[in-house]
Amino acid sequence: MTAGTVLVTVVSVVLTVGAYAASLRVRARWPSPLLGPVILSAPVLMVVVTVTPIHVSGYAHAGRIITWFLGPATVALAVPFHRHRRVLFANAAPLGIGLTLGTLVTMAAALVLGRLLGMPRGVEAALGLKTATAPVAVAVAPRVGADPSLVAGMVVLYALIVTVLGPRLLTALGVQGPVARGAALGGIGSGQGVAEALTEGQATGAAAAVSMVLAALLVTALAPPVIRLLV
Repeated sequence: MTAGTVLVTVVSVVLTVGAYAASLRVRARWPSPLLGPVILSAPVLMVVVTVTPIHVSGYAHAGRIITWFLGPATVALAVPFHRHRRVLFANAAPLGIGLTLGTLVTMAAALVLGRLLGMPRGVEAALGLKTATAPVAVAVAPRVGADPSLVAGMVVLYALIVTVLGPRLLTALGVQGPVARGAALGGIGSGQGVAEALTEGQATGAAAAVSMVLAALLVTALAPPVIRLLV
C-alpha cells in the first residue's frame, strides 16, 4: 500500500466517523427516525466521494476497515441480551412463532407483489430476501437466482424504510411493549432496525438483536423453497 493510499484511507475513515458523530448530535438535538445516522451521513459521504479525489476506489480501503467493526459490534449486542435474558426467555414462544409467521408472510407478500407488477424473476427473488441482514441475503442470493448487489441494495433500502416508518406505525397501532417493538424492528429492519430499537431502550434493543438473528436464520432456511414455489 502506497503512502498516497494510506493517506486517502485515513482521511476516508476520519470523514466517515466525523459524519456519523455529527449525525448522532443532530439526532440528539432533534429526535426523529427521519434523522437517523445512516440517512444523514450516507448522502454526505456520497457527495464527498463523488466530488473529491478520494473516489469510490480510494474509499474502498476505508470501507473494509470500517466493515470489520461490524463483527465486534454484533457480538456486543450480547450485553443487552444478557441483561434482559429473563424477559426474552419468558417471551421465547411468542417471539419464535411471530417471527416465523412474519417472515413467511413478508416474503410471500413481496413475491406476490413482484409477480403482479410483472417484475423479472431475479428481482422477485431479491424482494424475497429483503428482511435478512445484508451478509446473509447476499450469501443466499445465488441460491435463488438473485443478483447479490441488487439484494444488498434492497436490504439497505428496506431497512431505511423500516427505521423511518416502523416506530411511528407501531405507536399508531398501540404497540408499546419493548419486546414486541424490538421484535418488529429487528425482525424486518436488520441492523438498522436494531440501532433504532436501541434508542428506545436496552430491552427493546435486546429483543431486536435476537429477532434480527432469528430472522436471518429463517430467511436462510425458508427463502429457497418459498421462492421456488412462488416465483
